[in-house]
Amino acid sequence: MEDTSALLTTVGLCVIGSTVALLIWGRLHPIVPLALTPAVGALLAGFSTAEIGEFFSSGLSQVIEVAIMLIFAIVFFGIIIDSGLFNPLIRGLILATRGKVVLVAIGTSLMAIVAHVDGAGASTFLLVIPALLPLYKALNMSRYLLLLLVVMSASVFNMIPWGGPLGRAASAVDEDVIELYQPLLAVQAISVLLIVLFAAYLGTREKRRIAAAVSAGDLPAQEGVSVRRIADDFSAEREKEAQQLGGDVRRNRTVLTMNAVLLLTVVTVMMAGLVPPALAFILGVAAALPLNVRTAQGQMERVRAHAPAALMTTSILFAASIFLGVLNESGMLASIATSALLVVPEGVGPQLHLVVGFFGVPLDLLTSTDAYYFSLLPLVDATAGEFGVDTTSTLYAMLIGNVTGTFMSPFTAGTWLAVGLVGGQIGKHIRYSFLPLWFMSILLILVAVAPGVIGL
Repeated sequence: MEDTSALLTTVGLCVIGSTVALLIWGRLHPIVPLALTPAVGALLAGFSTAEIGEFFSSGLSQVIEVAIMLIFAIVFFGIIIDSGLFNPLIRGLILATRGKVVLVAIGTSLMAIVAHVDGAGASTFLLVIPALLPLYKALNMSRYLLLLLVVMSASVFNMIPWGGPLGRAASAVDEDVIELYQPLLAVQAISVLLIVLFAAYLGTREKRRIAAAVSAGDLPAQEGVSVRRIADDFSAEREKEAQQLGGDVRRNRTVLTMNAVLLLTVVTVMMAGLVPPALAFILGVAAALPLNVRTAQGQMERVRAHAPAALMTTSILFAASIFLGVLNESGMLASIATSALLVVPEGVGPQLHLVVGFFGVPLDLLTSTDAYYFSLLPLVDATAGEFGVDTTSTLYAMLIGNVTGTFMSPFTAGTWLAVGLVGGQIGKHIRYSFLPLWFMSILLILVAVAPGVIGL
C-alpha cells in the first residue's frame, strides 16, 4: 500500500511539474501538455487505457457545463458589442474627463470595466486603448499608466462567470460557477470603488509628475486639448467598423434598446438560477442573432467571427479534463496532499490558501493561467483541505490574489496585445504595474476575508 502511495505521489508530482514547465515554456499549445502529460503519467503508473478513458469521462463531466457556457457567452457578448451598445457610454466617459488628468485616469478605469463585460481581454483592449491613447499623448500622460489602469480594471472585473479565471477555477475543483460567483458580487462592487479611488490617486501622482517635467523643461507645456475631437474620432472609428459588418447588421436606437433589455434579461435569469448558465447564453445567442442580423448568412458570419475566441478557450478546458480526471480519479492528487502534510508546518496549514493567495500576482510571472488554475489550485486545495480549509475559501483566495495580475503576465496573450497597442515594452509594463497590481490583489483578499467570503 505504501509503495502504491509513493508511486502515485511521484508520478503525480512529475505530471504536475512537467505540465507546468511545458506551459511556462510556451513553445506548445496548452492542449499538448494538458492532454499528453497526464495520459503518459497514468500509463507509467500502471493504469490501463480503459481506466484512462474513465478518468477522461470523469474530468469531462467537471468542465462540460462551463465550456458550453463560455462558448455561447463569448458569441453572445461579441454580438452585443458589435451592435454598438456600449459606444455611446464610452464616448460620454471620454467627454466627461474634460481633459483633466485625474478625471482621465478615473474615466479610463470605468471604461475598461464597462468594456470588459464580455470577459475577453482582447476586445477590451481594442475598444479602450486606441480610443484613449490620443488623449494620453495630448496630456503628456504616461502610456504605462494607461496600461496599468486598463489591465487592473479589466482583471478585477474578470471574476465574472464567463471570464476565463473563474471558469477555469470552477472546473478545476468541480464547483458550480454561478454559485461561486454570487459571493464575489460584493467583492467586485467594493473593488470598483477601490479602483476608482486608486485611479484618482494615480492620476494625482501623474499630474504632479507632468507638472514637474514641464517645469524642468523635459515636457512641453500642454496646449488646448480637444476632447470632443478625440470623442468624435472614436465614434467615427466605431461607425467605420459597423459599416464593415455589412448591410445585414441592424444598427438603430430601437435595436440598441432591445439589446440592452436582452443583456439584462440574460444576466438576471442566469444569476437568479432560473435556468442553467449555458442555457441562458444559448437562448441569448438565439435571440441576439435575428435581432441584430437580418439574414441567415449574415448570422452565420457573426457566429464565425466570434468562434475563434470561443474555440481557443474551450479547447483548453476540454484538454484539461484529461489532466483533472487523471489527477483526481487515479488517486494522485490525494496521495500528493497526504505527503504534503509531512512537509507543510502545522501552523501554516490552516492559512496555506491565504499564503498562496497573497503571492498570486508574483506567481503570475512564473506560471501561466492554465498552470495556476489546473495544476496549482487542485494541489493547494487538496493540501489545505487536510487542515480543514473549505474548497471555496481556497478557490477565492487564489482567484482574488491572482486575477489582478492576469494581464501583466507574459504568458497571457492579451498582455502582448495591450502592450503593442500602446507601443510599449513588456519589461517596462511589468516594472510600472507590478507593485500597484500586487497591492490591489492583497487589498481585495482582505476585503473578501472581512465578510467571510474567504475563511480563515
